[in-house]
Formats: sequence, C-alpha cells, structure tokens
Amino acid sequence: MLIDLTDKVAIVTGAARGIGLAIADRLAQEGVRVSRWDHNWPDGTEIGPDVLTVDVTSSASIQAGMDAVVARHGRIDILINNAGITTDKPADVLTEDEWLRIIDVNLNGVYRVARAVIPVMKAQRYGRILNTASFAAIVPAFGGAAYGSSKAGVHWLTRVLAGELGPWNITVNAFAPGMVPTDINHYTERPQAEQDALLNTLTLHRWEKAEDVADLVCFLASDKAGYITGTLVDISGGKLAIQQPRQAYEWAARQEA
Repeated sequence: MLIDLTDKVAIVTGAARGIGLAIADRLAQEGVRVSRWDHNWPDGTEIGPDVLTVDVTSSASIQAGMDAVVARHGRIDILINNAGITTDKPADVLTEDEWLRIIDVNLNGVYRVARAVIPVMKAQRYGRILNTASFAAIVPAFGGAAYGSSKAGVHWLTRVLAGELGPWNITVNAFAPGMVPTDINHYTERPQAEQDALLNTLTLHRWEKAEDVADLVCFLASDKAGYITGTLVDISGGKLAIQQPRQAYEWAARQEA
C-alpha cells in the first residue's frame, strides 16, 4: 500500500521537540510541506517561513500563523494538534494556576487551532485534523488530574468535531501514545528497577519511539484513512491488552530455557 502525501500542506504544533518534531520530520520525508509551530524554539533555531513562533494560548498568534501558511502555500490539508504540557502533582497540591495552564494549552489550544483552520478546510472541502491525546485519556495516572482531564477532553472534542465536519470531507481523529521517553518524563534516566516496572506494563516490552507515533500519523493523514473519523487510536504498546503483560514474557523465557 502506497501512502502518498506529496505536496500536502501540514501544520504541526509543538514541533520543536519530542513527538511533534518526529511527526514534522516524518511528514517532510513523505513530501509534505510542513509548517512547524512552537512557542519555545531551542537556541539557534532559524525562524523562517516554515518555522513559526506561535502560542496556542493566543487566538491572535494562531490566526497570524494560519494567515502566514495560507499566504505561503495557498491551502492547509493537515493539522497536527500536538502542543502540550504536563505535571505530576496530586490534585490537592496542584495550584489553580497550574490546573488552568495545563487545560489552556492541552485542551483549549487544540480547540483554538482547530477553530482557526476549519474555515480553510471547509472552503477546500477537504482536511485531516489529528489531535495528540494520551494513554492518560484512557487510564489516568497518579498526579494526572489536570493532564488526564485535558487529554480526555481532547478525545471528546475530537469526536464532536468529527461529527460536525463530516459534510465537508474533513476527518478528525486523535491518537493516544503511551510511554515515549522525552525531556519531560526522563523514562530512560530512571533507576533500572523503575524502568523495568514500567516496561512490565506493556505487551510490547520496549519504550515507544516518537517515530512509532509518526508512522501512525502519516497513515491517518493520508487518503488511505479517508473513512476513519471520530476515533481515538491507542498506540501505547498494548497497555490494555491483558492485565499483566509481563506474564507472557516470563512464560516465553521458561519455554526457551
């Protein structure tokens, strides 16, 4: 099956690092004209026509970014709503300002950017909107009141947008990564025993790569996924496949001994 994204125009928010960077790079490798958005670029990044400083908490900033993309490329085919932040504070320790900030970036930001791109996609009668949710939208973690709530909200917003935009041939889907080591979670820097405990929750006993997510995004952004909309795709390595995935590895080790 050939996935052809050549000359499609995409916006990727939160593109400076991590999953967003991997998605932007993969789309570019597939021939997509990618506009990379972030509000905090690493030192030395050259800001230019396809590398924009955009704050997803500001409607004015988002609209300026949209206008720049349309002026440069004439259309917007794909939107990847990926910008997000997190915390791991229990609810009674989390401050109200911290709660509001996470909701504003992770959920309100998705709404703002989608709202800005919808008129462009409606005029084209075509579009792919893909929203980064999280496994925390399915099963939240300790300390994840704000983050889990924001990502669950992304899931439901995705479903509503899909229902509203179907008449214009615009599909809207979300995807739920699991444990991708990043500068935020530092999974691979933790003590080995802690790493093993986390990996034992996975059916596929390895850390997820940002490139795994990028592969899924390429498919969902393509015409091969044109009849998929309103979904949350779990790409967590099988965290919900069975109750204790490690038992399969213990069994396999005994069989091979």
